[in-house]
Amino acid sequence: MSRQSTALRRSLSLLWSLLCLLPPVAGAQGMEHMHSAGAAHEPALGASAAFDARGRLWLVSVRDGHVRAQYSDDLGKTLSEPVTVNPLAEAIYDEGENRPKVAIGPHGQIYVTWSHPLAKPYTGYVRFARSLDGGKRFSTPVTVHHDLAPITHRFDALAVSGNGDVVVAWIDGRDEVAAKAAGTPYLGKATWYTWSHDEGATFAPERKLMDRSCECCRIALARAPDGGVAALFRGVYGDNLRDHAIAVLHTDGRPADPARATFNDWQIAACPHQGPGLAIGADRVRHGVWFEASQGPAVWYGQLDPGHTPRHTLKLGGAGASHADVAAQGKTVWVTWNQVGAGGYTLMLRVSHDGGVRFDPARAIATSKDAVGSPQLLLHDGAAYVAWNTAGGFRLVPAGSP
Repeated sequence: MSRQSTALRRSLSLLWSLLCLLPPVAGAQGMEHMHSAGAAHEPALGASAAFDARGRLWLVSVRDGHVRAQYSDDLGKTLSEPVTVNPLAEAIYDEGENRPKVAIGPHGQIYVTWSHPLAKPYTGYVRFARSLDGGKRFSTPVTVHHDLAPITHRFDALAVSGNGDVVVAWIDGRDEVAAKAAGTPYLGKATWYTWSHDEGATFAPERKLMDRSCECCRIALARAPDGGVAALFRGVYGDNLRDHAIAVLHTDGRPADPARATFNDWQIAACPHQGPGLAIGADRVRHGVWFEASQGPAVWYGQLDPGHTPRHTLKLGGAGASHADVAAQGKTVWVTWNQVGAGGYTLMLRVSHDGGVRFDPARAIATSKDAVGSPQLLLHDGAAYVAWNTAGGFRLVPAGSP
């Protein structure tokens, strides 16, 4: 058997193993076009949450073609009546990797993004709306990118910089389309981004962050101590090596300078539908979590050093582990992930008290027999919480204090 045939066979085998191990909703949707996970046979599990400066928890989710915003003043025990973000119903991607996002501005502004699928498979627009009155009403939704071709613009990521700029990144297909038209090979898609200096009233012309990134892995955004926003995302290197890149998303006209950040050399000619997580400590240490399957499916933690192999790497979970996230405050680092087994889903947690050098043993902090979305770590008032949306309802699970 030739070396190429062996590599192809290995890739297909790993892909099949991956699809068998991932939660049904999150995994199956990665390889097919979904207008909305809210179809009758599947729950809409795509939800995101954020704390504002007062400690109010904001949650955005999807129902019947509408993004809905709710808040909780009791750490998720009860939720307010939902406010509709987009008055006119539209198709919305609403699963774990491609879900609506919410972020809070420095003066309580509430920013929301989502990906709106178009008629053709794997296409979409990135949409945005804002509330400047504490969530009572939202602005008319707009598309953040100037390019309106019916191609891929989806898997949006949202963050607010230290100076209040609204930063939006997404996976974009225009470069693949141009390459194919020129008869040039092009693996994957590209990652693009834009920003707003005026609370989301207008957005700058989008710019490319990196060519050849993964087609359907979410982008992780995190604010650095200097206020800048960094992105961690899965790239495509060489002959379909699906490792990760990291870059600062400058909003002052400077070009981004993405650098490779993981070196597992996982070769797979498909998107694993498993995006990374990123947190940047006050000491500027970049804490990352990611999925790869070069030696079998696994979720990893490591401290990212652009251009070099991550430091203090730790295998968090093997078969059945997926969709990890990370948070850091002081010397405390929290990592969480979904673990699927015969009895359903378990939300797992590991904590480090020395900046990510060593971690406590893994422990279960919640379980669900229902389907689950991707967990999201949140920090508030010195404590960590995991926002976990399940088919049985939304949960805010305490993860402990430093």
